[in-house]
Amino acid sequence: MKAVLLAGGAGTRISEESQYRPKPMVEIGGFPILWHIMKTYSHYGFNDFIVCAGYKQHMIKEWFADYFLHTSDITFDFTVGSEVIVHNQKTEPWKVTVVDTGLETMTGGRIKRVQKHIGGEPFFMTYGDGVCDVDINKLLEYHRANGKKATLTAVRIEQRFGVLDIHKGAVRSFREKAQTDMDIINAGYMVLEPCVFDYLQDDATVFEQKPLSSLAEECELASYLHTGYWQCMDNKLERDQLEALWVKGDAPWKVWD
Repeated sequence: MKAVLLAGGAGTRISEESQYRPKPMVEIGGFPILWHIMKTYSHYGFNDFIVCAGYKQHMIKEWFADYFLHTSDITFDFTVGSEVIVHNQKTEPWKVTVVDTGLETMTGGRIKRVQKHIGGEPFFMTYGDGVCDVDINKLLEYHRANGKKATLTAVRIEQRFGVLDIHKGAVRSFREKAQTDMDIINAGYMVLEPCVFDYLQDDATVFEQKPLSSLAEECELASYLHTGYWQCMDNKLERDQLEALWVKGDAPWKVWD
């Protein structure tokens, strides 16, 4: 199965980094967060990736083209011409197709644009800015067992603020946030049947709006509740938190050796 990674947005909420590179290329521990996501899929045996690029898409292509430069020791021998010797080659069993899906294309439009690279098979889809320790094989098993057109990974996130009880404009009670106040959100890491392409119209289609709403209304959208770790990298603070975990050797999403 192929894994489609959405990596085309401008990432304006992390502009400190994204003004220089695409958001999925922002580094955690010296490697793009996109690489961390791919390492998770690869750990479970899924190594065929389609990257939906857009903003500064050439940088994603160049990074993979120079993969050995990023991961291996190199000798540039100018005494015999321009010989390049790669030492201790570190590579991955990956096939990576990077597709320029447009600068302004919405999420559903990006997925639609890579349909020809997927064919008529089920596929994974996730966002290029969040890490998770979800068991991809169990997610796939759950999807197959439910027989739905789409399955998303759901996670619980804590309330950030205290809770107010308001009646007729007056605060009747105030309490600190509790475990019962946790919201369930879409964490990505989806499994989609090829018929989902029928819900995607054009470049203006926002996948999280009408397509997912229609699937939900038709009872064709399953949710796989993940109780482990998930964290998006929506801003610099979250990026710094992920970096700190990696530096300490305590990155919960690192399921690979």
